[in-house]
Amino acid sequence: MRTAMDEAATVSLAPERENRALVAASGALDTTIGIVVCIPSFRRPQHLRKTLNSLARQSTGRRFAVVIVDNDAAKCEAVPVATEFLLAGKLSGLCVVEPRQGNCHAINAAFETALESFPHAGHFLMIDDDEIASPGWLDKMVHAAETSGADIVGGPVFPHFDDARKRGLRDHPAFAPAYATSGPVPVIYGSGNCLISRSVFERMPQPAFDLRFNLLGGGDTDFFWRCMTAGMKFHWAAEAVIDETVPPGRTSLRWLVVRGLRIGAINYHVQRKVAPNRWSRAALTLKMLAALPMSLPRAIGLALSAHKAVIAMHPMTVAAGSALAAIGIEPQPYKASKIVS
Repeated sequence: MRTAMDEAATVSLAPERENRALVAASGALDTTIGIVVCIPSFRRPQHLRKTLNSLARQSTGRRFAVVIVDNDAAKCEAVPVATEFLLAGKLSGLCVVEPRQGNCHAINAAFETALESFPHAGHFLMIDDDEIASPGWLDKMVHAAETSGADIVGGPVFPHFDDARKRGLRDHPAFAPAYATSGPVPVIYGSGNCLISRSVFERMPQPAFDLRFNLLGGGDTDFFWRCMTAGMKFHWAAEAVIDETVPPGRTSLRWLVVRGLRIGAINYHVQRKVAPNRWSRAALTLKMLAALPMSLPRAIGLALSAHKAVIAMHPMTVAAGSALAAIGIEPQPYKASKIVS
């Protein structure tokens, strides 16, 4: 069965990566820097300014550079903001425009540019363009990597709701961090607050983030899952905090339902990739269809413990998303006409 994700991958393969354009760089770019922070951006210039300000204000003696990727070649709204910070010397680094639109294209562009432009860098961090790093974030992430020996470090992203009435959603799985305490963990799931060692990119097939997840999202979940199966070590740095701005549109019932459906679709495709033949894929489809009625007891349990219907319904929307993806129906939130993350 050819899925919507397969179609998206086919469309996303051209033009070639050489069309990526360097549009700004700081005056004295030191290519010996050992730490690079990657920031993919798409149509959020005001938020990007806050993100870059938080990086410029890091309390650290470590030298680091930034790589900013504008993934909207038509408007390039991130470029003026990035140029301002780079040319004024507020941050060291560069900005590129990635003309191939999509979540995975943008993230791959950031990491590939960082790897090539800073050949001595060993630590590559990522922060989204709607996030604000706490003052000690970078230092704590790198320290966790150095002391733990982990290949990949993750940290919490705490939601900051524009609408104060929505603060009860902090415990919703769409917003709650994966872990509560620092230490070794089996895997992390998101790239919005992560550190990846150079050796990871050297060991994993390229491009790192699978383009089949380009319009659906979840390329980070798939990447980290493959890193786990390859035997790489993960660590959680609970003190390396990032805050995420959550606008009202991302607290609506519709958005939360679509988010659950998308998570379910991602889960299906991550497992489908490792299904070796049509029989195992058929078995996976049956498993996903059976998960829908099986999610009901968990939803009831959450309703009784969390006392919030919107949280309780999450297991059912995830199961529904997996089942729909198994028959070729799934959301594609990273199309150019939308801004949903």
